[in-house]
Formats: sequence, structure tokens, C-alpha cells
Amino acid sequence: MVAKLITTSITGEKTDYLLTNETTTIGRKPSNDISIDNLSVSGVHAQVITILEDSFLEDLGSTNGTYVNGKLIKKHALAHGDNITLGKYQITYHNISSAEEQDFEQTMIIRPGEAGMPEEAGSKEIDKSVRKISAAIASETATAGQSDIVSKEACLQLLSGANTGKELILTKALTTIGQPGVQVAAITRRPQGYFLIHVDGGPNNSVPKVGGSPIGASAHALKSHDIIEVAGVKMEFYIK
Repeated sequence: MVAKLITTSITGEKTDYLLTNETTTIGRKPSNDISIDNLSVSGVHAQVITILEDSFLEDLGSTNGTYVNGKLIKKHALAHGDNITLGKYQITYHNISSAEEQDFEQTMIIRPGEAGMPEEAGSKEIDKSVRKISAAIASETATAGQSDIVSKEACLQLLSGANTGKELILTKALTTIGQPGVQVAAITRRPQGYFLIHVDGGPNNSVPKVGGSPIGASAHALKSHDIIEVAGVKMEFYIK
């Protein structure tokens, strides 16, 4: 179920806004995704970053501040039922998926080594790792300037395995690839560019390689035409 914000005006009128975009801006200016015509609300007051099942609220230097459940915040990971106050406006965050952990949509891992590149659900440990990565992306998206590279289409060209020669277009902010129980990695789109991150290395804790060298525990910044190896499958990362 898609998360949403429910706004309540000073006259009691309620409006639902589905959080279908990665970034949702809120403020008095008409150019905002959620425009609130009230002088107590700044022109561009706050924004919500939504990645996978998680949403993160950040105040954008507003005059009257942004409050969650009565507490002044700068950044806040939203939970189902949180009450947000912007000036004289009340907004409720609604996300059943975050409220009921058992309904959390599992991380789907693309298996580039299998014919047709099928998707397979990850474990709870992988889900937790991916949620942490998502939180980091959201935090960076809220504060960092955007590189020109992220506005271009990124792809993987498979160089080995059953899908040799095929292309995988990276359309999401986070794409998980590999083989559960062997090696899993994530390619993330951040404001600064694209990064490869180790998620799970199986019993041997093996990490992905770029240019034949293990990337280590930190996120590895990708350059166009880098050769990546995940779960024994080689692929070329490039920007169109």
C-alpha cells in the first residue's frame, strides 16, 4: 500500500496526497507538490523523501519550523500515524506497511546469472540492510546537491552467465542484484552519482568487485564503463 499524507486545513478540510514520488515538497508556493496557501507556512517549508516503504521528513529552513507529534525537528523518519504541524496546518502520515512489519514488502533481488534474470525474495537480514541503505539515501537526497549524472539513464550490460549481452536499465533509486545465500549487492542512485554497496556475502562474506578488486564495506562510487562482478557474474556499468 502506498504511503500518503493527509492534510487538514484550519477549516477542517482533509486532502490525501499519495507519496508516489521520491521527493515531495510542501510549502506555500504553488510550485510545491503539496501547496498550502497560508502565511504561517514558508514558501518551500519541508520535504518528504520516500524510498521503498520508508519516508523521511526534513524541514527546509522554514520560518515557523516543522513539528512531529509536538516536537520540533530538522530530520525525522516517519512512522504510521505521525502528526506533522506546519504553521497552522496539520498533516498525518499514513503508512500501513510501516505499521505492520509482517506486511513489509520483501526486498526483491534480481539474479543476473539465471536465464531471464528472475527476481527472488531476500531474507529478513537482507531486508534490514536494504532499509538502512534506503535511509542513508534519503538523508543524502535531502541535503546534498545533485550531480548531472543522476539525470541520465544508467544501465548494466551483462558480460557473463546465462544473460550475456543483455541490458538491465537501472530505473529505481535502489536496485538489488546477486544470488541470495552467495552474494548480494545494491546499486544506488544518490545525489552525487551511482554507488555499489555490499549487502550480503553469504557464509564466506564475499564482497562484490569493481575492476577485479573487492570494494570493501563502504559504498563504492561507480564510473561509466566500470566492470562489476557480483555472485560470479560480470557486468559493465555505463551511463547513456
